[in-house]
Amino acid sequence: WVLALPNGYCEDYATALDALRRKDKIIIDLSADQRFNAEWTYGLPEAPGGRTRLQGATHIANPGCYATGAQVGLMPLLGGKPEVSGKLIDESVPPHVFGISGYSGAGTNPSAANDLNKLQDNIIAYKSVKHIHEKEVSHQLGTPIRFMPHVAPYFQGIHLTLSAQLADNGLITSAKQAEELYHEFFANEALVKVKSDIPFVKDNSYHPHVAVGGFQLDPDTGRLVVIATIDNLLKGAATQAVQNINVALGIDEYSGIDLE
Repeated sequence: WVLALPNGYCEDYATALDALRRKDKIIIDLSADQRFNAEWTYGLPEAPGGRTRLQGATHIANPGCYATGAQVGLMPLLGGKPEVSGKLIDESVPPHVFGISGYSGAGTNPSAANDLNKLQDNIIAYKSVKHIHEKEVSHQLGTPIRFMPHVAPYFQGIHLTLSAQLADNGLITSAKQAEELYHEFFANEALVKVKSDIPFVKDNSYHPHVAVGGFQLDPDTGRLVVIATIDNLLKGAATQAVQNINVALGIDEYSGIDLE
């Protein structure tokens, strides 16, 4: 059962579905309602341990679109896999995430963020503090981040500029080293593409993967900048839901997903 409802509606529907006398049911919620509920499995397979947690899961919280892109863009710097030893960032300086989404990411309730007249030749900031995805990413990564979303006059696709202060431990001293780290971290991930160039939203819209690239490092300050793009309706929602269901069922993870 896939619940694609506005925030605040999941609980009643999930309770009704739980009452059904079927032992083989899986409920996956695409809203933000269950992302902080320990009784639901957070569904990001690419996260360290993500697939193990999803195996056999019956209640799955699908991550947010911005949150998926931000986590993929930052997680190699936070360890969690054998080839990465510890966190590579200075945690006293929270990573900053500047996001731009097409207006489909602003929801269906009328607002300036999805008003095409106001968006024409424009970019509009919204919820620049305490956005729910800021809380979600901080919770999942185990370190605070700062997130500033914006909406642009195109329909779908997200651009994220991620800025992180590297730890002063000499482990990453060049943009090339950072790129190699990301290549190694995501080497076996079919839905994450690491590239040298800056990824473009238009190249990733209507495609099921997250693209990460454009690595830049200021050697004087130790600030690393990484660019990520994601289709908010695919890997940020529907593709990820299919992927999570597949992992939970123990079938081919990418069944039903066009990997191109």
